[in-house]
Amino acid sequence: MTESKQSTTLDRQSPASAPGRHGPLPAPAEPYDGHEAAVILERTRASVDPELRRAIDTLPDSMRRIARYHFGWEHADGSPAAGNAGKAIRPALVLTASRALGGRQSAAVGAAAAVELVHNFTLLHDDVMDRDTTRRHRPTAWTVFGDADAILAGDALQALAQRLLAEDPHPASGAAAARLAACVVELCAGQHTDTAMERRGPHEVTLDEVLAMAEAKTGALLGCACALGALYAGADEADVEALDAFGRQAGLAFQLIDDVIGIWGDPSRTGKPAGADLMARKKSLPVVAALASGTPAAADLAELYREPYEEGGLERTVLAVEQAGGRDWAQSQAADRMARAMQELSRAVPDPEAAGGLLALAEFVTRRTT
Repeated sequence: MTESKQSTTLDRQSPASAPGRHGPLPAPAEPYDGHEAAVILERTRASVDPELRRAIDTLPDSMRRIARYHFGWEHADGSPAAGNAGKAIRPALVLTASRALGGRQSAAVGAAAAVELVHNFTLLHDDVMDRDTTRRHRPTAWTVFGDADAILAGDALQALAQRLLAEDPHPASGAAAARLAACVVELCAGQHTDTAMERRGPHEVTLDEVLAMAEAKTGALLGCACALGALYAGADEADVEALDAFGRQAGLAFQLIDDVIGIWGDPSRTGKPAGADLMARKKSLPVVAALASGTPAAADLAELYREPYEEGGLERTVLAVEQAGGRDWAQSQAADRMARAMQELSRAVPDPEAAGGLLALAEFVTRRTT
């Protein structure tokens, strides 16, 4: 794509989402403390972790060791660890969506574990492809065990996810397995697109493309998680699709904020080095928005992105993204996507009290700073 076409893509966004016009996300009507979401996530971990451990314990020794390391349950030498297994957002969405539609959360624990296994399959593979060396404040699995072993462990987690659903006697398990399999295909397509974009020039990627890629890579699994919860609650097709759409839009908001944090977050809190994507010249959402702005800073950023990263150039790159409006655009887009998510949620769960848990989780993922 030429620069003029890139700018046209940006111009098609609503005025509220144009780069450089907005600062942080609007403050909620009530101060957001995250307490309800924290309680949901803690309860989810308590119910889903035992199911995850049981599934992973069925793996052959070699892959079980890598999986347990990745989840933070063991050190590299196999000794017990009390590490961070992640926030459990996706399994929490499964259980909370089921409850919102009148289902029993306990009946959906296997499905929640399956979604979390798929999520971690993608993390193991993504770390290899992106050459990320840190996750959850410790070395990534491939840096400890090698590329091949990390990839095979990821493959095994995906197989375990399908087995959990195949062995589940719940009447929704078949539809859930089909939906999760389709989601994995979409995740792979999104990752392929992301990888292909890295071979293209700074002005050859449009905002429409990068938003579609982010929906496939991140929104698809959050949407699938919500849809599986609806299936396990016995919801009709319209409600299942509405919750899938809710999760997808919340997932896009999540990715927008995650990309902002990847550039401006505190590494001591995120567990990842700041600016790693910029140094790798990845075309994250704020970067593509900045490149599309048509500003002098966009031209500077494009020039930086045409050359491999040089030591000491991170600060200049970060400044160019910010001055070109990439940060402001990503934050206002996250607010817009959350508004769309709320509209979809109200279609399936019009009662605000019943929708409260899903709303709390959606706020949690978009109001975080790490």
